Amino acid sequence: MTGFVTLPPPSADPPAPAPPATITNEPWFPAIQLETVRLIGRIDSAVTAERLAEATTAAMLLVNKDLAAWRALREAEGATSLEAAPATTIAGQNRNVFLYRRAVAAFAKAELLEGYVDYDLTKAGEPAGEDRSPDVARRAGRHAVRDILGRARATVELI
Repeated sequence: MTGFVTLPPPSADPPAPAPPATITNEPWFPAIQLETVRLIGRIDSAVTAERLAEATTAAMLLVNKDLAAWRALREAEGATSLEAAPATTIAGQNRNVFLYRRAVAAFAKAELLEGYVDYDLTKAGEPAGEDRSPDVARRAGRHAVRDILGRARATVELI
Protein backbone atom coordinates (compact mmCIF):
# COMPACT_ATOMS: atom_id res chain seq x y z
CA MET A 1 0.00 0.00 0.00
CA THR A 2 1.29 3.39 -0.91
CA GLY A 3 0.08 6.70 0.37
CA PHE A 4 0.81 10.31 0.18
CA VAL A 5 1.00 12.65 3.08
CA THR A 6 0.33 16.26 2.36
CA LEU A 7 1.63 19.05 4.47
CA PRO A 8 0.24 22.55 4.57
CA PRO A 9 2.39 25.12 2.79
CA PRO A 10 4.82 26.91 5.07
CA SER A 11 3.47 30.14 6.47
CA ALA A 12 4.95 33.31 5.08
CA ASP A 13 4.30 35.08 8.38
CA PRO A 14 6.94 34.66 11.06
CA PRO A 15 5.65 33.31 14.38
CA ALA A 16 4.55 35.90 16.88
CA PRO A 17 7.19 36.66 19.48
CA ALA A 18 6.60 35.20 22.92
CA PRO A 19 5.62 37.70 25.60
CA PRO A 20 8.40 38.73 27.96
CA ALA A 21 8.81 36.72 31.13
CA THR A 22 8.82 40.00 33.07
CA ILE A 23 6.47 42.92 32.52
CA THR A 24 8.32 46.20 32.95
CA ASN A 25 6.64 48.95 34.89
CA GLU A 26 6.95 52.65 35.56
CA PRO A 27 10.34 53.24 37.15
CA TRP A 28 8.79 53.86 40.59
CA PHE A 29 6.92 50.54 40.72
CA PRO A 30 8.52 47.07 40.48
CA ALA A 31 8.51 44.92 37.36
CA ILE A 32 6.31 41.84 37.63
CA GLN A 33 7.35 38.33 36.62
CA LEU A 34 4.58 36.39 34.88
CA GLU A 35 5.58 33.19 36.65
CA THR A 36 5.05 34.95 39.99
CA VAL A 37 1.54 36.01 38.93
CA ARG A 38 0.83 32.47 37.74
CA LEU A 39 1.95 31.00 41.09
CA ILE A 40 0.27 33.57 43.36
CA GLY A 41 -2.98 33.42 41.41
CA ARG A 42 -2.90 29.64 40.96
CA ILE A 43 -3.31 30.14 37.22
CA ASP A 44 -2.64 26.97 35.27
CA SER A 45 -1.27 26.47 31.76
CA ALA A 46 -4.73 26.64 30.14
CA VAL A 47 -4.17 30.41 30.22
CA THR A 48 -1.67 31.30 27.52
CA ALA A 49 1.39 33.39 28.27
CA GLU A 50 0.06 36.10 25.95
CA ARG A 51 -3.26 36.32 27.79
CA LEU A 52 -1.51 36.30 31.17
CA ALA A 53 0.80 39.12 30.03
CA GLU A 54 -2.19 41.19 28.88
CA ALA A 55 -4.12 40.67 32.11
CA THR A 56 -1.03 41.41 34.20
CA THR A 57 -0.32 44.63 32.32
CA ALA A 58 -3.93 45.78 32.79
CA ALA A 59 -3.71 44.94 36.50
CA MET A 60 -0.47 46.91 36.86
CA LEU A 61 -2.08 49.95 35.24
CA LEU A 62 -5.05 49.69 37.62
CA VAL A 63 -2.94 49.33 40.77
CA ASN A 64 -0.58 52.13 39.67
CA LYS A 65 -3.62 54.40 39.20
CA ASP A 66 -5.06 53.44 42.60
CA LEU A 67 -1.74 54.28 44.27
CA ALA A 68 -1.04 57.52 42.34
CA ALA A 69 -1.91 59.97 45.14
CA TRP A 70 -0.13 57.82 47.75
CA ARG A 71 2.90 57.63 45.47
CA ALA A 72 2.98 61.44 45.13
CA LEU A 73 3.05 61.79 48.92
CA ARG A 74 5.86 59.25 49.24
CA GLU A 75 7.85 60.97 46.48
CA ALA A 76 7.41 64.29 48.31
CA GLU A 77 8.93 62.57 51.35
CA GLY A 78 11.93 61.55 49.23
CA ALA A 79 11.10 57.93 48.29
CA THR A 80 12.53 57.11 44.86
CA SER A 81 10.64 53.82 44.46
CA LEU A 82 7.96 51.68 46.08
CA GLU A 83 10.67 49.68 47.78
CA ALA A 84 12.27 52.86 49.13
CA ALA A 85 8.99 54.05 50.69
CA PRO A 86 8.86 53.49 54.46
CA ALA A 87 7.61 49.99 55.22
CA THR A 88 8.35 47.01 57.38
CA THR A 89 10.12 43.93 56.10
CA ILE A 90 8.64 40.47 56.38
CA ALA A 91 10.25 37.23 55.18
CA GLY A 92 13.01 39.34 53.66
CA GLN A 93 10.56 41.32 51.52
CA ASN A 94 9.46 44.92 51.67
CA ARG A 95 5.81 44.95 52.82
CA ASN A 96 4.72 47.41 50.11
CA VAL A 97 6.36 45.43 47.30
CA PHE A 98 4.80 42.22 48.61
CA LEU A 99 1.33 43.80 48.72
CA TYR A 100 1.82 45.40 45.29
CA ARG A 101 2.61 42.01 43.71
CA ARG A 102 -0.35 40.48 45.53
CA ALA A 103 -2.71 43.19 44.26
CA VAL A 104 -1.49 42.83 40.66
CA ALA A 105 -1.84 39.04 40.77
CA ALA A 106 -5.37 39.28 42.21
CA PHE A 107 -6.59 41.80 39.63
CA ALA A 108 -4.99 39.81 36.80
CA LYS A 109 -6.72 36.66 38.05
CA ALA A 110 -10.07 38.49 38.24
CA GLU A 111 -9.75 39.54 34.60
CA LEU A 112 -8.78 36.05 33.52
CA LEU A 113 -11.67 34.46 35.41
CA GLU A 114 -14.08 36.82 33.66
CA GLY A 115 -12.60 35.91 30.29
CA TYR A 116 -12.70 32.18 30.92
CA VAL A 117 -16.23 31.89 32.28
CA ASP A 118 -16.57 28.20 31.47
CA TYR A 119 -13.06 27.41 32.64
CA ASP A 120 -13.89 27.01 36.30
CA LEU A 121 -17.59 26.19 36.49
CA THR A 122 -19.28 23.10 37.86
CA LYS A 123 -22.05 21.30 35.95
CA ALA A 124 -24.60 23.58 37.60
CA GLY A 125 -22.81 26.63 36.19
CA GLU A 126 -21.59 27.83 39.56
CA PRO A 127 -17.96 28.69 40.31
CA ALA A 128 -15.98 25.60 41.34
CA GLY A 129 -14.97 27.28 44.58
CA GLU A 130 -15.31 30.67 46.18
CA ASP A 131 -11.71 31.55 45.31
CA ARG A 132 -12.60 31.04 41.63
CA SER A 133 -14.95 34.02 41.57
CA PRO A 134 -13.73 37.22 39.86
CA ASP A 135 -15.34 39.18 42.70
CA VAL A 136 -13.29 37.32 45.32
CA ALA A 137 -10.08 37.91 43.37
CA ARG A 138 -10.95 41.58 42.92
CA ARG A 139 -11.66 41.90 46.66
CA ALA A 140 -8.22 40.43 47.45
CA GLY A 141 -6.66 43.02 45.15
CA ARG A 142 -8.57 45.87 46.80
CA HIS A 143 -7.50 44.62 50.23
CA ALA A 144 -3.84 44.63 49.20
CA VAL A 145 -4.12 48.17 47.80
CA ARG A 146 -5.91 49.40 50.93
CA ASP A 147 -3.22 47.78 53.09
CA ILE A 148 -0.54 49.76 51.22
CA LEU A 149 -2.59 52.95 51.63
CA GLY A 150 -3.06 52.23 55.35
CA ARG A 151 -6.84 52.36 55.06
CA ALA A 152 -9.44 50.08 56.59
CA ARG A 153 -10.75 47.32 54.38
CA ALA A 154 -14.41 48.14 55.03
CA THR A 155 -16.43 51.24 55.74
CA VAL A 156 -19.24 50.73 58.20
CA GLU A 157 -21.79 53.27 59.40
CA LEU A 158 -24.46 52.90 62.01
CA ILE A 159 -27.88 53.96 60.83
